[in-house]
Amino acid sequence: MSNPVARESTRRRLTAKQADTVDRLGQAAIGVLGREGFSGLTIRMVAAEAGVGAATAYTYFSSKEHLVAEVFWRRLASSPVPPTDSPDSTVRVIAVLRQIALLVADEPELAGAVTNALLGKDPEVEHLRVRIGREIHQRLVTAVGSDHSPDVVESLELLYAGALVRAGMGYASYVQIADRLETSARLLLAGRSNSP
Repeated sequence: MSNPVARESTRRRLTAKQADTVDRLGQAAIGVLGREGFSGLTIRMVAAEAGVGAATAYTYFSSKEHLVAEVFWRRLASSPVPPTDSPDSTVRVIAVLRQIALLVADEPELAGAVTNALLGKDPEVEHLRVRIGREIHQRLVTAVGSDHSPDVVESLELLYAGALVRAGMGYASYVQIADRLETSARLLLAGRSNSP
């Protein structure tokens, strides 16, 4: 496996065999979510679908929230950062926000589950939430460029977090949310260029 994220876990560094097991559990979770939804998802059900013992699955994931958060983290961390060669920071920021917003757009059950999972209190989820936040923060800092202000980056993070919650609550599709994020980012960044 060439993807370094595949060999990581919230709990420990993984061998190739362990990474394969975690990957199979993640893929099985997506399948179970599609049929059962987040409320019907259990670690035991995912383990059975992946052909893994429940006890083994619990050595990797403490809860269904942890499992879903890990699936999202792996998807985010392994997704390529959109090209940042445009001289226009607004174009770069919009590319980053759109890409992140659309990571789960084609899988509504997974998308809703991610929102629920990331709001969980499980310590493993809290750890992943920090990792996900750091990754999004770094992508936004890079997109905004050298003239970034911490307030602008934080405002963009708030836009994204609010958009994720709105989409997870079913107010709009993830594609519509990505479009709304673009409009909101343009407004925010236009205000930045007009400020003293």
